[in-house]
Amino acid sequence: MKVRVAVNGFGTIGKRVADAIVRQPDMALVGVAKTRPDYVARRAVDRGYPLYVAGPGAPERFGAAGVPVAGRLADLLGKVDVVVDASPEGVGRENRSLYEKVGVRAIYQGGEEAAIAEASFNALANFEAGRGKRSLRVVSCNTTGIARAAAVVVPRWGIEHWDVTLVRRAADPAETKRGPINGIVPALDMPSHHGPDARTVVPGLAITTVAVVVPTTLMHVHVNHVRFARPPKDSAELVAAFRATPRFRVFTPEDGVEGTPQAMEFARDRAGGETAGDLMENVLWERGVRVEGNDAYFFQAIHQESIVVPENVDAVRAMFELADGPTSVATTDRTLGLGGPLRPGGSPSPTGGAARHDR
Repeated sequence: MKVRVAVNGFGTIGKRVADAIVRQPDMALVGVAKTRPDYVARRAVDRGYPLYVAGPGAPERFGAAGVPVAGRLADLLGKVDVVVDASPEGVGRENRSLYEKVGVRAIYQGGEEAAIAEASFNALANFEAGRGKRSLRVVSCNTTGIARAAAVVVPRWGIEHWDVTLVRRAADPAETKRGPINGIVPALDMPSHHGPDARTVVPGLAITTVAVVVPTTLMHVHVNHVRFARPPKDSAELVAAFRATPRFRVFTPEDGVEGTPQAMEFARDRAGGETAGDLMENVLWERGVRVEGNDAYFFQAIHQESIVVPENVDAVRAMFELADGPTSVATTDRTLGLGGPLRPGGSPSPTGGAARHDR
């Protein structure tokens, strides 16, 4: 029996989650919901996803635009086991009472406050915390990147403190009304919210974060300084730990990836079909990882449009106790084409495996 899934909100995150759900052997996408009959709604119809009208949306508007709908959100919720709420920030909070009323489980996104759900979730850092829950919150793109890195360094070496400067993209590529055009804007509320958010996944994590916003749409970049309790012997040991962990991609100097433009070009070349142009792994650079005594420094880049997609899939498995964490991560990564060296057609090498990420 497959878990029946709805996606409420079919935008940047929702459309990617829907595409990921249909690739899972233990899940079925029952439908998606939107408020407007825009080009993204037509994308859902073109892919054969039953489309429902969410929130204040009017079915007659969809009809007038020639976009067929199967009903309203309430109709969709009556057919599913869980809803992935990918609606705009703050709307998930408004939707929670509806989900609770009909008795459907819910997965929210990081734009909502942590209190919206029983637990904040990251597949590598706290998969077990999601097991059997009726509501989960997949943390934001930046917090997902931090939580994954914490899952690598904390259990191996322990940390005394971790400072992160987040260089944040101004807007997603499709957004035209946000972000600086010619400037760097510091986030003056210091420390930023990302550190406390990371502690909802990794309790007690000794981390402080600050952020600046820059005029790019490609990715975020984290500048990390970690002081270890028991440091790795050298930089190579830290690099090897990242390489041995799913959902990390470490570029070598020979790869010619100098920064986020080449990283995203790599993603476009690697992927095909539903995941074209997405980079769901934490991106690191071999030369950008350094250990000096008890301290380590490393850069990582985060593709804000897609990094949380596999976490939403794993959250479904945790909720319904379909698999343990490593098995779920391996299944998700295999179905989404993550891991292993680049092959034509966007699939991983048959010898790469889900848990090996040689770059």
